[in-house]
Amino acid sequence: MLIGERTAEELKIKIGTAFERTMPVTLDVRGRNLITGLPKNITVTSDEMLEALEESVEAIAEAVHSVLEKTPPELAADIYERGIVMTGGGSLLYGLDKLIQSRTGIHAMVAEDAVSCVAIGTGRYIEFMSDNGPDDERPGVLSGLLDKFKKK
Repeated sequence: MLIGERTAEELKIKIGTAFERTMPVTLDVRGRNLITGLPKNITVTSDEMLEALEESVEAIAEAVHSVLEKTPPELAADIYERGIVMTGGGSLLYGLDKLIQSRTGIHAMVAEDAVSCVAIGTGRYIEFMSDNGPDDERPGVLSGLLDKFKKK
């Protein structure tokens, strides 16, 4: 069965999983039967999504493990003590934090407002640097943009 990009994204967001769910969930989707060429409805389960996403989430977990292996000991100790904070839209995939925690033995958590927190933090840093740089009279570069994010 062939599905569109929007349907695939909806599946990932609503029932996608990187770690087995205690209660499986399902989603009905419509696509095109590749044999008949006709529209068809099917029900996709979170277990099927786990299998479909397995290779990608394994690559992510392996990348995290590889970075931790190359991390200087002092920083690695801090990460072990404080945990891993996951950011970005991909961190919202159900169970990715659990998978990384199970693979590394380090507590993993999803950041509050994971989708935009990196942009907000970068903006604050740029604003700090522009306010404390050579020209202290300069207004913050991203203060207007940050205000928009704060209101949402």
